[in-house]
Amino acid sequence: MKRRWLAPALLVFGALMSSCAVRGAYFASYGPPPPRYAVVGVAPGPGFVWTEGFWDWRGGSYVWVAGRWMRPLHPRAVWVAGTWVERPHRGWEFRRGHWR
Repeated sequence: MKRRWLAPALLVFGALMSSCAVRGAYFASYGPPPPRYAVVGVAPGPGFVWTEGFWDWRGGSYVWVAGRWMRPLHPRAVWVAGTWVERPHRGWEFRRGHWR
């Protein structure tokens, strides 16, 4: 019996698990560099929202994640950008962007 559904099912499962992790906060030992700016351009279609780029903390250093056009989860959804906040005695806390 061929299991053609296995690879797509694993991809969907991985995407769901990574989206769950994206909502949390995490800490970095030092503050992020200044943000980068770029030309936004034209939306790929009606209803798309531009989400700004941000510095992500990966493997002990900052990595720039470019902004992108996204579709809201529902018509009244609002994008809340990710933010870095310095926390005394804990370092820098990052709250990832999310739809509200």
